[in-house]
Amino acid sequence: MRHRFSQFHAAQIRIARPTGRLDQIIRFYEEGLGLERIGEFHQHNGFDGVMFGLPHTDYHLEFTQHEEERPAPVPHPDSLLVFYVPSEEEIKAITAKLKSMGYREAEPGNPYWSHGGVTIEDPDGWRIVFMNTKGISGK
Repeated sequence: MRHRFSQFHAAQIRIARPTGRLDQIIRFYEEGLGLERIGEFHQHNGFDGVMFGLPHTDYHLEFTQHEEERPAPVPHPDSLLVFYVPSEEEIKAITAKLKSMGYREAEPGNPYWSHGGVTIEDPDGWRIVFMNTKGISGK
């Protein structure tokens, strides 16, 4: 028998990961994707970081860089950040902007993402998918 758990209520969710290219990451997500920088910190216990808000949500992304050189983990081809974008024109505009900044499309590890989606790697090699759908509903 499958148990149904009551949903807990988080005030916010932060998705965080390290980088060794913080300046390039800031340029990609702020200038390239147009995400809003909602916070940043410098030299906090040896870390610098930046947070970007995701549109219309209480979720946000954080990228941190340690003052000592530490390599960022090598992402698996299926390590994805997926943006569900209903407007095909908006996907074309954002991917054209990223391409003009020197970022290119990547072949998705899972062919599912090539059906209606465009995959582009960020400066650390993490894949960003712009999927031309309204997304999924958990209801």
